[in-house]
Amino acid sequence: MHILRPQFRIEEQRALRFAAERGFGVIVAADERGPRGSHVPFVIAQRDGRAIVQIHLTAKNPLVELADGRRRFLLIVAGDDAYVSNDWYASRDNVSTWLYEAVHLSGVAHLRRASENRGHGDALLAVAEARLPKQPWDLAQMEPNKRETMLAAIRVIDLVVDEIEGQSKLNQHKSDEDHVAVANQLARADESGSRRLAGKMRALRPQLRYDEVMEPTGE
Repeated sequence: MHILRPQFRIEEQRALRFAAERGFGVIVAADERGPRGSHVPFVIAQRDGRAIVQIHLTAKNPLVELADGRRRFLLIVAGDDAYVSNDWYASRDNVSTWLYEAVHLSGVAHLRRASENRGHGDALLAVAEARLPKQPWDLAQMEPNKRETMLAAIRVIDLVVDEIEGQSKLNQHKSDEDHVAVANQLARADESGSRRLAGKMRALRPQLRYDEVMEPTGE
């Protein structure tokens, strides 16, 4: 990842927390034909002082055979993004841009034994279900034959992370006036991602005065 400005860099432990909270990304590796990628849910654990990203793929996915314990994989985890128009700034002649947050985790990938598929499924579901306001669902509630057939169709991969890169591009280098002007515009946007970025911008400079934004009433 190219860090555009030092103040955009996300510290490593915060980058890991960001990735874990998102829990979904794009896993990429290259073979002789070039890059291959898949969109995957994942969990992050600590093992022997290292961060381990665990994903699963269908057994026929070409990435499975690339997880040979030597080849490097890259996991891309994206957060919210928003376009910022030139004329949103308080000052003149800025460049229209995108604000965004993203983390890259890379390292060597290792294929796990099929006997570990159930443990991965349980861990992944526990994290995902905990995000929902309901009684968690788990694999024990699934019809046994169907569950075992499903688990047999996947392969689990551990990505042993040795490089953590993160970028939170929220106009940290702009003046207070420009910061407030852009945050106010994003806070009024229809897109929830834009409004979340506005909230993060406000949290960066809470001492400034922002427009009061009315919450949608649903009417």
